[in-house]
Amino acid sequence: MDPLGARSQFVEVQTLSTWERQPDLEGEETEKEYTDSLVSQEAFPSPFPYREDINRKIVLYNGDVALLNCTAIVNTSNETLTDKNPISESILLHAGPELRDELLKLNGCRTGEAKMTKGFNLAARFIIHTVGPKYKAKYRTAAESSLYSCYRNVMQLAKEQAMASVAFCVVSTTKRGYALEDATHIAFRTVRRFLENHGKSIEMVVFAVTDMEEPTYRKLLPLYYPRSEEEERASLPLIPADIGNSEGEPVVPERQIRITEKPGSLEDDCEEETLDSDLGQVGNHAFARMEGDVDKQRKLILQGQLSDATIHKQHQRNYNRWLCRARAEDLSDIAALKALYQTGVDMCGRTVMVLVGRNIPVTLIDMEKALLYFIHVMDHITVKEYAMVYFHTLTGEHNHLDSEFLKKLYEIVDAKFKKNLRAFYFVHPSFRSKVSTWFFTRFTVSGMKEKVHHVETLQQLFTCILPEQIDIPPFILEYDARVNGAYRPAHSSSL
Repeated sequence: MDPLGARSQFVEVQTLSTWERQPDLEGEETEKEYTDSLVSQEAFPSPFPYREDINRKIVLYNGDVALLNCTAIVNTSNETLTDKNPISESILLHAGPELRDELLKLNGCRTGEAKMTKGFNLAARFIIHTVGPKYKAKYRTAAESSLYSCYRNVMQLAKEQAMASVAFCVVSTTKRGYALEDATHIAFRTVRRFLENHGKSIEMVVFAVTDMEEPTYRKLLPLYYPRSEEEERASLPLIPADIGNSEGEPVVPERQIRITEKPGSLEDDCEEETLDSDLGQVGNHAFARMEGDVDKQRKLILQGQLSDATIHKQHQRNYNRWLCRARAEDLSDIAALKALYQTGVDMCGRTVMVLVGRNIPVTLIDMEKALLYFIHVMDHITVKEYAMVYFHTLTGEHNHLDSEFLKKLYEIVDAKFKKNLRAFYFVHPSFRSKVSTWFFTRFTVSGMKEKVHHVETLQQLFTCILPEQIDIPPFILEYDARVNGAYRPAHSSSL
């Protein structure tokens, strides 16, 4: 208890300024620059649109989470709940010895879990204890999934206990080796998705940070919680390609097992299945990928007799190296071009990816980084069937991709890229591009010729992909209206 008349050391969260009311410290000039240069050809909506109601629930607080007077605060610890980090020690100090006794009764806490105790002498009524992952590059996917679980389980517990407010510290301390910026992306998107989908009863979420952590949090908050439509558009090019699923959970392609009612039967009438495509499924499951006699394989390699399985394995290792580079490199300059993005689905329910030729300044950008960006964006898309739409509209010589680059890209990408691509729509082709495409698909890339469809008008494209399912840059809409006339809805057969 505080001495009579003494000022309490605890901080009332209701007195803190919400994110909605906090000004942009970077200044309006930066926002205007982004808006003018990158968003003039707005191609697709942000996955994290401006939501004033959500922003009113978010608080960025520089200070000790143990001093916040809210329903619950979050403690980050280890599996035995005995970690000695500044956050845990401050919570234990202010909560009193009863907390230590209570922690012993919990019998530890596994990584990614969340367990609750009383707040004891804290201003907060409850403490939610969670264990962040130890980060190792080799097990990056596991670490991302565990950190997501930490934030998700805390929010779920808060909802189940009808808590009005919850204050997060930075989960997963520096002792555990998790890069602050990577961890912050997961924290923000997980909380944002939870508030969107399940968080009506939660009135406030506080992110408590130190002086060292605040710049990173302040830099990344606008990406997930834009304070205006202008900031939403300005932040769009900086949002990572991988934003997880609808709950913010990292997407793990290996766990996305597709189950059909009758294996081997036709799924629907959207496509024609051939014997070759059925046979392509054989040997793709984990059991069939088990290695045989390693010594025998080595002998064949020495004799220069590489089997198809060995060649495939070498190709897979090469692709994984490119994928690791793509995930580690800063590709924000390529993302800012808005040349490649995901939109809706086609008539068969397949994901549609859009490629805008005019937005690719081939002579000005690092094409290797462009290749890395393509791999980074497409890796989780290609685990299931998808379609590509390439807009050749108003491209110049400086936008044309070299055939050698396309050949290299085709050789590097994983087999799933080629297998699951069901259609490639080439919109507004020129005579020269038609000839080049025919030559390339005929003599350089096998199996692509049947998938390429030249589309002269948007009206023709809309027979395969509904207008509301594809985001088309304004200059393409204007060009098509000028050359082909205004779009008139019509019921036509698909390409």
